[in-house]
Amino acid sequence: MSTEPTIDPEPNPHATEEQVQAALKDTKLAQVLYHDWEAETYDEKWSISFDERCIDYARGRFDAAITDAPLPYGRAMELGCGTGFFLLNLMQSGVAEKGSVTDLSPGMVKVALRNAENLGLDVDGRVADAEKIPYEDNTFDLVVGHAVLHHIPDVELSLREVLRVLKPGGRFVFAGEPSTIGDFYARWMSRATWWATTNITKFGPLQSWRRPQEELDESSRAAALEAVVDIHTFDPDELAGIARSAGATEVKTATEELAAAMLGWPVRTFEAAVPADKLGWGWAGFAFGGWKKMTWLDENVLRKVVPQKFFYNVVVTGVKPE
Repeated sequence: MSTEPTIDPEPNPHATEEQVQAALKDTKLAQVLYHDWEAETYDEKWSISFDERCIDYARGRFDAAITDAPLPYGRAMELGCGTGFFLLNLMQSGVAEKGSVTDLSPGMVKVALRNAENLGLDVDGRVADAEKIPYEDNTFDLVVGHAVLHHIPDVELSLREVLRVLKPGGRFVFAGEPSTIGDFYARWMSRATWWATTNITKFGPLQSWRRPQEELDESSRAAALEAVVDIHTFDPDELAGIARSAGATEVKTATEELAAAMLGWPVRTFEAAVPADKLGWGWAGFAFGGWKKMTWLDENVLRKVVPQKFFYNVVVTGVKPE
């Protein structure tokens, strides 16, 4: 299959009201507008970094899928790379030597390549539709993604494309996908936290904890687009079935984060609802320390007694047949 590269479009971080309205009826346009909008502030919003904390986190998600991988892989691609969080941190942990980042959002590809350059990693990048990946057949040894499959309209078609660009025997690992039950309770807790925080801070001395109304309005517009770009949730067994239907072998799923998600989603929502200068290192220590404790609880206690479909994140891996 010929996939000659073209000139990538420029990022559009300031969508017009007309574009936003059009995007409400066009999921791929919504993906571009929402993620271009978020690109320059995405790492700060989600506490993404490229230090030991996130290197360990990314590698932990990878190891949840496969523990006997022949590391390092020669060339890896990230599908829906965002700012490069997953692939760049995996490369720093020794998973791959050379990388390619792809995303439907030009803004995200731009930031991911900048992050890779700052880290001194051998990475190229392209704006790419996950249902039509612009690389030749049998190009990559590994394809990874984090929190991307739930944005793609036709997941099976995308996985067929992933298998096409993988070399025979190559592997894909997708992590951070929302489970159906996990997404329900995460959204409920987020909405409740947002409502409580934005209403309580209207009164008395707590008004200094209220973000300016224009910032809250912008967050609401972003949330409207977010509701369009988040298309799917997954039952782990159903996601495994989609991967097998696409042609993958050695398919395996795992789930993560139950207690950690129940802490993490209200914490992140609260952080988004109040001025950043109100939260210092003490808060950061509480949030990260609490997440680590809840993760320990998930991995050492809850995983043994709670069915996997109740956990928030789904990880799926598979191999291209030889």
